[in-house]
Amino acid sequence: MTASLVLAGCGSSTGDRAASGAGIGAGAGAVIGAVTGLSILQGVLLGAAAGGLTGALTDEDFINLGDPIWASDDKPANASAVARVQAGLVKLGYDPGPIDGVQGTMTTNAIKAYQRDNGLAQDGRATIELASHIERKLDTAQN
Repeated sequence: MTASLVLAGCGSSTGDRAASGAGIGAGAGAVIGAVTGLSILQGVLLGAAAGGLTGALTDEDFINLGDPIWASDDKPANASAVARVQAGLVKLGYDPGPIDGVQGTMTTNAIKAYQRDNGLAQDGRATIELASHIERKLDTAQN
């Protein structure tokens, strides 16, 4: 039981905990399958089931190893997302500096101005979500 609790420690939502529990459980199950009479596949299936169920049935107050990497809001945007944001800002009349995929001071200031003007939280971060918001704004303006 203790091992399965550790397998379910990533994430605060039930879905994240179940997914991370299943993934970690599958990895641990492969090792167990390799060193016991089970096949590796049987170990993977049992580990994934145990980890996934434990993740789904526990909550972050019981054990919490932090959010899984895919759920992090603090991931830096890649150059493509920054360039999308920069290009969209230019089309909307903001000055993010060169469209180079690098978030410098001018890009951050232009993002904050856009966020302020559109009632968004003013964190100045170029994210994929912000790029999508800007692109929806452009689509609306064109129609």
